[in-house]
Amino acid sequence: MSHDSTTATESADEYLTFALGEEEYGVEILKVQEIRGYDTVTRLPDAPDYIKGVINLRGTIVPVIDMRLKFRLAKAEYNALTVMIVLNVADRVVGMVVDSVSDVIRLGAEQIRPVPEIGATIDRQFITGIGTAAERMLILLEIERLMTSAEMGLVAHANAA
Repeated sequence: MSHDSTTATESADEYLTFALGEEEYGVEILKVQEIRGYDTVTRLPDAPDYIKGVINLRGTIVPVIDMRLKFRLAKAEYNALTVMIVLNVADRVVGMVVDSVSDVIRLGAEQIRPVPEIGATIDRQFITGIGTAAERMLILLEIERLMTSAEMGLVAHANAA
């Protein structure tokens, strides 16, 4: 096996890391518009349980997703650390509630591993890979694909390229 390390690309992406339970996740920092404390949302009738409702963000009505409920994790009480990450995906502003935000981490291509085959027990289509940095492991989300999926129902119809 010979690898030509001199031609390795210097490309690295930055990810905002956040926690849901015991796991750490990452989303591309370029998709993040802002980070806010959790505010009360206006609940919408007949919405799926993972859609907490909507907020008025400086005149823009923003749907808010509880990522714990979306990923079928145990419900957690909202506290002072509960954070809403406001994302800009597919020309739409969407909020997602997470347990806490950690930091921004830079990952090179060599630090991102493919998602292992685990049968049909998890839906891998919304995971781009597993990021590794020192002793940390991050589940890297394909957040635009997740938020624009028909399953979420947040975007009228995603522009499939």
